[in-house]
Amino acid sequence: MTRHIVFGAILTGTGGPGEHNRWLDPEIPGDASVDIDWYIAQAQLAESAALDLVFIVDSQFITPDSPPHYLSRLEPLTLLSALAARTKRIGLVGTATTSYNAPYNLARRFSSLDHISRGRAGWNVVTSGDGGTAGNYGLDEHYDYATRYSRAAEHIEVARKLWDSYEDDAFPRDRESGRFLDPARLHRTDHRGEHFSIVGPLNIERSPQGHPVVFQAGDSAPGRDLGARHADGIFTHASTIAANQEFARDIRTRAAAFGRDPESILILPGARIVVGDTDEQAREIELAQHRLSNTFEQALAELGRPFGWHDFRQYDLDAPFPAETLAFAERSFKTQAAQIVDRAVSEALTLRQVVEQLSQPRRSPFVGSAETVANVLEEWFRAGAADGFNIYVSAPSQFRRFLDEVLPILRSRGLARDGYEGTTLREHLGLVRPENVHTARRGTEPLGVPALLDA
Repeated sequence: MTRHIVFGAILTGTGGPGEHNRWLDPEIPGDASVDIDWYIAQAQLAESAALDLVFIVDSQFITPDSPPHYLSRLEPLTLLSALAARTKRIGLVGTATTSYNAPYNLARRFSSLDHISRGRAGWNVVTSGDGGTAGNYGLDEHYDYATRYSRAAEHIEVARKLWDSYEDDAFPRDRESGRFLDPARLHRTDHRGEHFSIVGPLNIERSPQGHPVVFQAGDSAPGRDLGARHADGIFTHASTIAANQEFARDIRTRAAAFGRDPESILILPGARIVVGDTDEQAREIELAQHRLSNTFEQALAELGRPFGWHDFRQYDLDAPFPAETLAFAERSFKTQAAQIVDRAVSEALTLRQVVEQLSQPRRSPFVGSAETVANVLEEWFRAGAADGFNIYVSAPSQFRRFLDEVLPILRSRGLARDGYEGTTLREHLGLVRPENVHTARRGTEPLGVPALLDA
């Protein structure tokens, strides 16, 4: 595993969920989410501090009630390709759904990004919680929960087969002999599964990392199984150190049951970091940021998202929370919606109280003076609650304070790097480069028919 705390930067421009009014902050350009220069500046700033990666979130369905960043933002792989040309070392991770992408196309795009960036690509696998996405892809309804996760597992398996279409030495490019390709090192995929039928091979040579790094974000039982079985890293949410310790233990237990080394998976919760001159000042900054985030009306509208964007504005705010609305979440963010309903029912909350609870200031564990923040990050790391953190870049000035004030403290303790030792994202994260399956087989099995014809 890595010898340092892994750090990523989540770039959400004008404001993601719960941050409807973040764009009003004068230090954030009103068009930040579509301004390539803004992204380049943030990525280069992160790279100057030797952070491991930048992370671009995504979804493909919106309503007028979606947060500003969701309403108008750049497509992740296009954006990351542009960032690859303006950075040299930092990892480039983008979200892409397995529900509305074909494995061949997605495998090709991420392999291309890995080549363009010379080995810095990462894929955050999601299954799309917004049920309305189906209508943007010619379907009458979204996939049910079981299908989404079954499809995701097979999608990753197919992508990895496609990434192994060529062995590493498939292209001699020998001008003297006129030999460009060694056809024995090219392999058809010939995958036939429950959801996909792929002939292959992929029409791009094996990339610098072998396979782009695979991340996964999902807290349901199927989501945890998907990550434990297939992911190199898990993106999750930071609540308390105890909750994240339990999450990490659960993921590693599941990974071991799938025959994986449980310590080979990186647990990376998101972290809202606020740095002040004192702990008290930092809490004041945090509260001011929260008050800027959204209004009650905006929070009420956004409550509908995990419930398939069901409109809660039609209900009496002071009546008991309408628990029957959980039915609308069946093909959406079911786990999140169920948590909301369970709490509302168990505590006999009204709709107004639910919205107030969800939108009330939530104290982040990572708020205080630079010394305090460094201490908390170290505590989580050493306690096994996290291998690293994805930092929300909500206020750019706060991101700079983290880089300028907190990181030097962690470097002095040997917990953060002061420069890159490797060139690929896998090297940054301490992950092994996967061996090509055909190369591995070649070492133990005699060759039969030409490899291109192999099933």
